[in-house]
Amino acid sequence: MSYSIKQIEVWAGDILNRPGMLARVVEALTTAGANLEFMVARKVNENTSRVFLSPIKGKKVLQAAMDVGLARTANMHTVRIEGPDRPGLGAAITRAVAGAGVNLRGATAAVIGNRAVINLGVGSPDDAKNAVKAAKIAVKPSRNSSSSSKPKTKPKARKAARGR
Repeated sequence: MSYSIKQIEVWAGDILNRPGMLARVVEALTTAGANLEFMVARKVNENTSRVFLSPIKGKKVLQAAMDVGLARTANMHTVRIEGPDRPGLGAAITRAVAGAGVNLRGATAAVIGNRAVINLGVGSPDDAKNAVKAAKIAVKPSRNSSSSSKPKTKPKARKAARGR
């Protein structure tokens, strides 16, 4: 299985920190035809919460997003990594991105079944490009990895060992 690694556009907005306000935003987008793949909401203070959503595509969805107070994030660029989960995947990706000199502004990750989805927020378009490159290297299977921890013996060596 391969990985999809790409930059995505995220929209954000502040909403009242009250029951039903997030539902109002999501319902407006859904009614306009959105099929959201990413949603994060968090409390900013007692009166305000901030929501991040993606994708926002199509004229009706764009208008609905603006109508509920959302805007494209100007200073946060997001990289989405989706593919098979494996132990250490998040560590490998975040280490590779750090090794490329990219500071993360935020990160989310989830696994459903055997599929992982990781979203990395970075500060600039260049950081996003570098994070994509680093993540592509990080998800490649290691040449040293093996399903067995036993050392492999070459076939010729086995024949020689049997003959003694």
